[in-house]
Amino acid sequence: MRSILLVSAVLLAAAIVGFLSRKNSGKFRAKKKAQPAVLSSEIAHELGSQATLLQFSSAFCAPCRATRLTLETVVPQFSGIKHIEIDAESHLELVRKLDIRQTPTTVFLDRNGVEIGRAVGAPKKSQVIAVLEKI
Repeated sequence: MRSILLVSAVLLAAAIVGFLSRKNSGKFRAKKKAQPAVLSSEIAHELGSQATLLQFSSAFCAPCRATRLTLETVVPQFSGIKHIEIDAESHLELVRKLDIRQTPTTVFLDRNGVEIGRAVGAPKKSQVIAVLEKI
């Protein structure tokens, strides 16, 4: 009886953690603390005139492909916004500088390359649109 209760408690805890993780995946989180600016030389691309969505991906990441498709669909609807996909494995120094812990992570940069927020996980189209409308 005791082992059944223990197993049930572990399963319940795992379900709660999974639910919360899925619920928060891809949500935009505004940056509270100033970060160093990302230079166009660090990413080998020019930044957008209004903002840049810097997506960190890895080769075998299915959510990364979904994120790319979402951003490629949404970004052209906004002038001055640019989407740049970065292979995390090839840019380890930038990954460390920006404290990227998982892929996909989309870092929202202002026109000066300063991080204004990020979405960890695959964001929904509506979430990206809501953030870009505020820029």
